[in-house]
Amino acid sequence: MIRIDLGSSAAAAGGLSLLIVLGGAQPAGTRPGGPSAPAAPVSAPAGDGSAAPRFDVRRLRPGTAPGLLFTTPQPSGPPTDGGGAQAPAQSPMQAQAQALAQASPKAPAAVNGPHGPEILDEHGRPVWFHPVPDGQFATDLRVQRYRGRDVLTWWQGTVTTRGGGIGTGYVADENYRVIATVRGTTAPADLHEFRITPRGTALVTGYRTVPADLSSLGGAKDGKVEDSVVEEIDIATGRTLMSWSALAHVPPADSDAPPFMYGEQPFDYFHVNSVSEDTDGNLLISGRHLSTVFKVDRRTGRIIWRLGGRRTSFPLGAGVRFSWQHDATPAGRDTVKIFDNGTNQLLEGYESRVAWIRVDPARRTTRLVRQITHPAHVSSTHEGSAQDLPNGNTSVSWGAAGRISEFSRSGALLFDATLPQGWTSYRLYRQAWTGRPAEPPTVSVRDGSVHAVWNGATGVARWRILAGDARDDLKPYARAGWNGLDTAVRPPSRAGAAPRYLKAEALDASGRVLGTSAVTPNTEAS
Repeated sequence: MIRIDLGSSAAAAGGLSLLIVLGGAQPAGTRPGGPSAPAAPVSAPAGDGSAAPRFDVRRLRPGTAPGLLFTTPQPSGPPTDGGGAQAPAQSPMQAQAQALAQASPKAPAAVNGPHGPEILDEHGRPVWFHPVPDGQFATDLRVQRYRGRDVLTWWQGTVTTRGGGIGTGYVADENYRVIATVRGTTAPADLHEFRITPRGTALVTGYRTVPADLSSLGGAKDGKVEDSVVEEIDIATGRTLMSWSALAHVPPADSDAPPFMYGEQPFDYFHVNSVSEDTDGNLLISGRHLSTVFKVDRRTGRIIWRLGGRRTSFPLGAGVRFSWQHDATPAGRDTVKIFDNGTNQLLEGYESRVAWIRVDPARRTTRLVRQITHPAHVSSTHEGSAQDLPNGNTSVSWGAAGRISEFSRSGALLFDATLPQGWTSYRLYRQAWTGRPAEPPTVSVRDGSVHAVWNGATGVARWRILAGDARDDLKPYARAGWNGLDTAVRPPSRAGAAPRYLKAEALDASGRVLGTSAVTPNTEAS
């Protein structure tokens, strides 16, 4: 059933007033989608920042766009039985059903190593890392505008075996303090989208299971369908302003995925994986399992047109056809940019690409404007994104392939980096960001090196270490250029006996002190 609420957004007066516990259960007495309030900083625990996932930068050429890299690396692996062990052997049909159900994104297996939202520089060095609790995942880290200022946003929660998610959208300020959260109301907020609009609302996706007679499609008479939901929620009040149901507008028969492939699992015939506002204020909604992008009237929920799939509204021009896509966003008037996976877990080996497609509704034509593929012919079965950058470049996450890239306007590969084998990056953004952590830097000694850590500080150019045998008598001891959120500083070669106390000062490029650690005992001093 579709529900459209045309009520206006109501901004809450004054401050927000609900404690957030990151990674925990929803606080008692709160409601889904309700307003939220400042909480403790979400910066990663001070100490060993070496736990942050690392990208191997394989190419870095002049011409990349300015800004930092925002991503959410996470491990991926074979299906498990829920207890960490690999699932029992399956029949070919069961394996196909599970593969298709998991096609976007891959369901979580046993987690290997810390993971979560991460900001990096283009050399692959971590700037900020927020490890999420075991059993949780994070997606869609980026900078957005909320109430007239830049904020950091991401989704965090659990991932289902069918490739959906149950979680919360987080909004943090430049101090990395959570100032708001967003939860779904019609369905739990899903991992695929958390997009803030200029109106102070959030577009989120969700999934809900609905009983359905699938016998006409070769499925069970008493079957179940996974309905895809899009909601617009006022961030300040938690009020749902619009709720769109795929099932109310798109029949399961339109899907590229037959229900019998899912066995006893709900038939995820639509699989919403992105929603964005077009240049005219209406919505672009991606239905992966229909290989279709829908333009939807934001006020009425009516489908204006379909691009791709079995019931495309327009003939597809040369090179336009796409399949199992992600991240459908506007790229100017009547132009849609998509990450075309071109493949899923049953059809591996097809080359993925970024495609810009011009749609002319009046003439009922479509045209491929341009496309980008990777020189290594990368194929990504699930996940993926593409971002048009202010200088004309394009930033790409190759999703399941565990690779991120940047291309010039002419298609030249300027930046290329990979994650360790078995890791993925759902989306990637290159953006400007100024982070000012609420906590001061920390300093410690490990394996003979002094480690200076300031998780999330973006303006640090170098570190100055002060040391001495008395807390109140510290002198310059060592210096080093910033080399990631955990920078190792080697002691001077003729330092003599290790000093008993240390202090770290973070300096900007002009030598101004940005932050100072507490005086800390040297645990390796004799």
